[in-house]
Order: sequence, then C-alpha cells, then structure tokens
Amino acid sequence: MKTAQTESSVDRNTAPYAALVLRIALGVMFISHGLMKFIVFTPAGTVQFFQSIGLPGPLAYFVMTAELVGGILILAGLYSRWVAAALVPILLGSIYPHAANGWVFSSTGGGWEYPVFLAATAIAQALLGDGRFALANVFGNTFDSPRTSAQAA
Repeated sequence: MKTAQTESSVDRNTAPYAALVLRIALGVMFISHGLMKFIVFTPAGTVQFFQSIGLPGPLAYFVMTAELVGGILILAGLYSRWVAAALVPILLGSIYPHAANGWVFSSTGGGWEYPVFLAATAIAQALLGDGRFALANVFGNTFDSPRTSAQAA
C-alpha cells in the first residue's frame, strides 16, 4: 500500500529528463522568438510595433536581446533558474497585445493562452533550475541549484 508521501514524491529517475525536455523547449522557443524579431520583423519593425501598441520603442531592443540571449542560456543550461525567472515579466507583458483577441492563439492577431502557458513554463523552469543535463554541471556551477548543508560540506 502506498503512503501519501510516496504518491506525491517526484520520480528521481525521470525528473532530470523532464527538466531537460522543458529546458530545451523553452530555450528553443525564446531563441526562435528573438530571432524572428531580429530577422523577420527586423529591429526597426519591432520598434514600430511596440510603439503602435503604446509601448516605448527602445523596450523592443531589450525584449529582442533578452529573448535571444536568455534562450541561449536556458538551452545551454547556464543559470536557467534565474534567466527563466527574469523572462517571466516579458512573457506576461506579451499578453498585452493579444488580450483583446480572445483565448485561442490561432485567432486573428493571436490570443492570450500561448503567452500565459509560456509564462507558466518559465516559472516551472525557474523552480527546477538547470537540471542534471546542463553545461553548468560541466563547469561546476553550483550557483543555479540550491545546495543542502550536506552538499556544502
């Protein structure tokens, strides 16, 4: 008979793979959105879009750079916890231009469920950290992952 504790425990065998899948998906998504703003829409076009919805134009440069650099860091597994947490406000802010279009992102102009979902995945990544299969582990980076007192010794 399973106890309440074992039913709610995390599967330690598969959790590192789950963290890896989440990190790859989130990193690739940020990289692709950042590149889209640089290559497809162009920086000038992205600035113009930001201004057309009432946001300051220079904010577009910050968002483009944060998405691209943040995506690379998350994908590589370098400071994923902190980078994902820092990108949550950008994802929440991306709800603004889609809010009036309804729930479904396939609506004209895109709905708001995709940015909300991405914000939730970024929060999950911030809670998970880099995970076992990350470059941070190759470099001995312990800044991203909380250590227990036994590990610190």
